[in-house]
Amino acid sequence: MAREQRRLAAILAADVVSYSRLMGRDESGTLARLKGHRSERLDPALARNGGRLVKLTGDGALAEFGSAVDALRAAIEFQQAMAESNDGKPEDHRIVFRIGLHLGDLIVDENDLYGDGVNIAARLEAQAQPGGIAISSDIHNAVAGKLKATLLDLGVLPLKNIERPVQAFAVAWLAEDWSTPRAASPPASAAPAPPKEAAPTFALPDKPSVAVLPFQNLNGDPDQEYFGDGVTEDIITALSRFRELLVISRGSSFAFKGKGLSVRQIAQHLDVRYVLSGSVRKVSGRLRATAELTDAESGVQIWTDRYDRDLIDMFDLQDELSRTVAAVVQPAVRGAEIERARRKPPADLSAYDLYLRALPHVWAVTRDEIPKAIQLLQQSVSVDATSTPALAALAWCLVWASPAGADASLRTRAEALSLARSAVQQDSNDAFAQAVYGIVLSMSDEHDLALLHAREAVRLNPSSAFAWGAMGMVGTWCGDFESAVKSLDRAIGLSPYDTLLFVWTTWLTSAYFALRRYEEGIAWARRAVQHNPNFGTAHRLLAANLVLAERLEEAREVTRKRNAVQMTTIREIRAMRLFQQEEVAERYLSAQRMAGISE
Repeated sequence: MAREQRRLAAILAADVVSYSRLMGRDESGTLARLKGHRSERLDPALARNGGRLVKLTGDGALAEFGSAVDALRAAIEFQQAMAESNDGKPEDHRIVFRIGLHLGDLIVDENDLYGDGVNIAARLEAQAQPGGIAISSDIHNAVAGKLKATLLDLGVLPLKNIERPVQAFAVAWLAEDWSTPRAASPPASAAPAPPKEAAPTFALPDKPSVAVLPFQNLNGDPDQEYFGDGVTEDIITALSRFRELLVISRGSSFAFKGKGLSVRQIAQHLDVRYVLSGSVRKVSGRLRATAELTDAESGVQIWTDRYDRDLIDMFDLQDELSRTVAAVVQPAVRGAEIERARRKPPADLSAYDLYLRALPHVWAVTRDEIPKAIQLLQQSVSVDATSTPALAALAWCLVWASPAGADASLRTRAEALSLARSAVQQDSNDAFAQAVYGIVLSMSDEHDLALLHAREAVRLNPSSAFAWGAMGMVGTWCGDFESAVKSLDRAIGLSPYDTLLFVWTTWLTSAYFALRRYEEGIAWARRAVQHNPNFGTAHRLLAANLVLAERLEEAREVTRKRNAVQMTTIREIRAMRLFQQEEVAERYLSAQRMAGISE
């Protein structure tokens, strides 16, 4: 039996966007234009860069290269040539390609190639934007810093029929750098040229893009350079775990270190909306760090802060600083994106814009705001039923819209469970979706499964206050109150000005009540009421903790004031099932009766 032939190669998979629609409109014309693009643009790009055309499909092509750099150079040259060819043509005459690139081990069978490497390239092609290129981490590692292109982290993608998730990157470039035909690429050591006023040919995915610039070492001591670089790398890693952000890779950000370019110039070259920059300095046994987030389009500083810490353990300090900055940057970007979506005309709203417009109502978590959030999120999901953030946010809102007890509420919670499950199925690496799924499962008494998903949310993104908050909520419902206290403390510490702070402080209060630590429960309940005076559960927990701390008159005064706003009965409180352990639940109801709540 002949020995199986294998070889390592870079695989390029390309196909035409909306090919069936184009053929349906003009079969002969589309076919003629496609053949022309192949002979005039694809074949020359392959020939210039040592590529071999393996086969043509009806609407695409498969090619191999001995070099990852050559493969990416050919892909960019071809896409740039296509952009120039399509410029000024009517939409129904444009042929637009998507390209996927992967470096892998191939099985060679006569004139064809097989194996996982080919399949991954094909699946990555499906993830690319029209006119764009998606590459695997294997290609990224081989080409980083060797071509005039920006590699944008898309996160770990679950690819259809591929067992393992694949880290993927999108490729962006400036048209002026890649006009065809292209001469040999510059050496890897060449510094990026100062950007000119030219737009990249690649359209970024519909989510905010962020570049983290190397933190400056203000001491001037080269031996301390590693600390600023380490903080920068850790922030990039932490921010990359927020699936709603597109974070520029380390190689692209560090290419601008020490080049003296302005934030706006760097943002133009990297084609990002937001730039995070900062500095570190040692002063008398302490470390002082500053960080600022800039909207590159307007030049406006969105957020800035300064951190002063004792120099004890440099590695712990680096970890704390990067985690803290990342946790604050994500909501700051989200707030800026919400304002951007608000300024768009209604006719121009995409599914993502509708999702962004819903978020202020989502995080308000009030009786008046939740219906507004649900309406916008339902519109978003109707436009894009695969949007994990919108599905998860809608599930979260339905939970708050369905106080326990009534049949209608049970149906609403069943719908929330279905939506949360769909969100996780669409993207199992989304920490927010995993966290929401854990919350909904726990409210449905699926405690063991709820804990698994809440823990997965924290594993996926340990910088997410929501993930830790969800872990705490699930912990209280599961009866693991000590663990819940730790998780909720972490959520509050990560995002001390979060709009959901009243939720985390309320559930922290409930954990302290269950643990019979009533004075601590009182302190946190007062904070919860301060953060959201309209949240009835916080008032009831304050009263319950006061009763069992033997401060009965104070408890009854809290109940009187709350009843003046909204009357609640023991029957309604029992149906809410704040505590699912019988002893704790009965202790809570008994305290409510003593505080003045009627049956």
